[in-house]
Amino acid sequence: MDTGTPHTDSAALHARLHARFRATATAAGAPADRDPAPYADRLLTAWAEPQRRYHTTAHLADVLARIDILAEHSADPAAVELAAWFHDAVYRPDRSENEERSAVLAERALPELGVDAARTAEVARLVRLTVTHDPAPGDTNGEALCDADLAVLAGPPEAYAAYAAAVRDEYGFVPDDAFTAGRAGVLRQLLALPRLFRTPYGAAHWEAPARANLAAELTRLDPRGI
Repeated sequence: MDTGTPHTDSAALHARLHARFRATATAAGAPADRDPAPYADRLLTAWAEPQRRYHTTAHLADVLARIDILAEHSADPAAVELAAWFHDAVYRPDRSENEERSAVLAERALPELGVDAARTAEVARLVRLTVTHDPAPGDTNGEALCDADLAVLAGPPEAYAAYAAAVRDEYGFVPDDAFTAGRAGVLRQLLALPRLFRTPYGAAHWEAPARANLAAELTRLDPRGI
């Protein structure tokens, strides 16, 4: 029995995401006379760029699936979903302005699609929030997006190992010593946070396994640990 090839799996994922973007655009207020399809096409093309190893359409799909889990937490689920679509739409691993450029892309594209100014501004704010993943207390939209984005840290050990390997591949241009030092610094910063996850679901289900994965990776990179 044919269980599917990577090509067919990719095509099916593309089709599901394309349909989801159309539904999200409608939920966000895009009028019937604006066709979301060209915007979905451009975004999915961006998410499939060859320099990506972790920040791929699979990551986008995972974030959207976690947003579904957290939907009841957010004040504006449509804005959170659109922010997920745009949050890594511009991604170059050798640049530091990816989030800003992604937010600007949302600010340009969403009005063209017919999304109102207030929701467009909220989407752009949420995209910029992924620089720090530090939403203010009561920012339920920000909490939902940031938790959904960081939930990869809480995967089973083998899934976390695949994530860490993909991140390393994206930074393949960085020498091993420099990458190890930089990655260890990121892991220490994450572990030093009082909370990785802000939603009740994230705190209950993702906090402990994420901390265990981060600590294990840090030990592998630097036996001195934290």
